[in-house]
Amino acid sequence: MALEVLIFDVDGTLANTEKDGHLVAFNLAFKELGLDWEWSNELYHELLNVTGGQLRIKYYLKKYKSDFQHNDLDNFVASIHKLKTSIYVRLMDEGAVPLRPGVERLFNEARAAGLRMAIATTTTPANVDALIANTLGKEALDWFEVIGAGDVVPNLKPAGDIYTYVLEAMNIDADKCLAFEDSYNGIISATQAGLKTLITVNEYTDTHEFEGACAILSNLGEPDQPFEMIKGNSTESTFVDVAYLQELHAQHC
Repeated sequence: MALEVLIFDVDGTLANTEKDGHLVAFNLAFKELGLDWEWSNELYHELLNVTGGQLRIKYYLKKYKSDFQHNDLDNFVASIHKLKTSIYVRLMDEGAVPLRPGVERLFNEARAAGLRMAIATTTTPANVDALIANTLGKEALDWFEVIGAGDVVPNLKPAGDIYTYVLEAMNIDADKCLAFEDSYNGIISATQAGLKTLITVNEYTDTHEFEGACAILSNLGEPDQPFEMIKGNSTESTFVDVAYLQELHAQHC
């Protein structure tokens, strides 16, 4: 099967939004609400094992603030997350987080080659829109045939629901696609949907297990900034372009 579709995760894959966006926004929201909660980078590393911002807050309360009481915890957590999202969007509007190396170049090359593109993420649609619009321009949102984000599916990653949703919306078979992920939960999700997956790690995920990945790279690379091959078959490519993706997709992985 020839490669036809590229499906991208967002946080940690397209940009280092976790450390420079979400973590900052969470702490600013806590402060604005008068909560004496402060998430360190080290703590956030652990909290990222839980997908979904509201579930992450609940996990934190259960493990680290077990004496915290509220008569309507679900709505309280939802209100925190709503404020955090608005702060995150503001940070994106201020240009707080650039795209990772090679991302914009690969988008342009994929479009020129006629490959279809989509997004599959558990972050909220507003967060996706803010990142794309403020790094590539609002018109770039139209580059993606489907943007699967937030709670459009009942189960967040590591469940494969969001990828299955995107595949069904695009009316495409998984064996004609390649997914881009950065985390253990991400590759489990993509693999569950039957997708071959390319991993680009970051500081939060460089110790994760990525069984079944077609390749694990430091980033997508640029012509003057080669990627580091962490795991994968030998290749003459030094940065991820369409030719490399076709080579990768043809492999048994």
